[in-house]
Amino acid sequence: MAHWPGTQQITNTRNTMTTENTLLQTDIEGYLKLHENKDMLRILTCGSVDDGKSTLIGRLLFDSKMIFEDQMAAIEKDSKRFNTTDQAFDLALLVDGLQSEREQGITIDVAYRYFATEQRKFIIADTPGHEQYTRNMATGASTSDLAIILIDARHGVQVQTRRHSYICSQLGIKHVIIAINKMDAVGYDQGIYQGIKKAYREFAKDLAFTDVRFVPISALKGDNVVNESENMTWYPGSTLIKLLNTVSVEQDRSESFRFQVQYVNRPNLDFRGFCGTVASGEIRVGDTIAALPSGKESRIKSIVTFDGELEKAVAGQAVTLTLTDEIDVSRGDMLVRPHDKPNSTTHFEADVVWMTEEPLCVDREYALKLGSKAVYGYADAINYKVDINHLTQHSAQQLALNEMGNCHFSVTEPVQFDAYEDNRATGAFIIIDRLTNVTVGAGMIRKAIDAGKGKQREISAFELEMNALVRKHFPHWGVKDISKA
Repeated sequence: MAHWPGTQQITNTRNTMTTENTLLQTDIEGYLKLHENKDMLRILTCGSVDDGKSTLIGRLLFDSKMIFEDQMAAIEKDSKRFNTTDQAFDLALLVDGLQSEREQGITIDVAYRYFATEQRKFIIADTPGHEQYTRNMATGASTSDLAIILIDARHGVQVQTRRHSYICSQLGIKHVIIAINKMDAVGYDQGIYQGIKKAYREFAKDLAFTDVRFVPISALKGDNVVNESENMTWYPGSTLIKLLNTVSVEQDRSESFRFQVQYVNRPNLDFRGFCGTVASGEIRVGDTIAALPSGKESRIKSIVTFDGELEKAVAGQAVTLTLTDEIDVSRGDMLVRPHDKPNSTTHFEADVVWMTEEPLCVDREYALKLGSKAVYGYADAINYKVDINHLTQHSAQQLALNEMGNCHFSVTEPVQFDAYEDNRATGAFIIIDRLTNVTVGAGMIRKAIDAGKGKQREISAFELEMNALVRKHFPHWGVKDISKA
């Protein structure tokens, strides 16, 4: 039976890591080749306060032999310093890296950790459970493929469980694993597990999850995390790590080719390339593309990387594309296939997570950033805000810190996007305060809307001219709002 790391287990893990490090030093090329072709899964851990998120990640890393010796020594030292219990080795400290987190025993910021198994590589985000840090949790969820939602077996489904589940659903996560933790604290009672499972299914029936799995675990003792539990023989399913190794998320990704230009590389008269990351789909040399918003068409001449030219680029790859024709393409433009274009409009409906103390107000102008495209715009109507505890909608005039709502937005020039549920890469945007340059909100575009549905605000020619000057000379939003000066 797995248990909380003791002196002998720590010593065995150190010996294993020493052996693996020796192999790594003698065959670095073989080690890298072994891992380079594995697919990557981005995971989020979330749930209520003290449900054991940080401890679970520590257990995954420890039992997977992914902790280096210097890390283990530091954790042993800090465990004696910060723990008031008799635990000699607190693995939660692996991800609770801030001084204030260790002193209070809570997670505040998002912590990312990396590990790998024989099947795939993982990036795992540990997010805070406190309501006041909901914006941090939403940040971690925005890039994740799968969420592990922890539930304390002693307390069942809590308010934050519902809140985080709703946010995961709104942010496009389709796969969730409900890890019912601290089963050791309830005597590994199957009835308690089944009761929590039933309650969560009832709550989540209207959420947009397509794949929900349940697993009873004890992160503290190691039951059903990496190793099967001898205490829960009544559980017929897989361990958590087996679920992570086998879940398939490829079908969730859009096949439409989208490439947002981040930089135009013009080192000399003989080369003009467009740098960026393939947001979705794939592109090959010789394929026809259209540049938006101009609509001009050309063909891919070459796909250039630091390591040489490629015949094909796929989603997630950072490349430089060259074209056979000299068409006008600038930062913020999007390259797509001519027969598969996204929406292009100045009016759209979006769900918003508000992230700052000063509320979102109707008609106040903000900077909106969709990928590398930067425009000015405003919310001309707040359709409703969501009571996340009960999943009900209420009328609202503004959105406060950590609130979520649905708004109509108008922007000063057409933007190109897909609905967020179709393509997370091109359906998301951030909202920036134009005076402080602080990110104040995150949005998920649901659909384009008719211009007549929103209240139109007159924009003067002077303001449009000043906005254009700001975009041209200060593309990174490093200045104050000179158009209001």
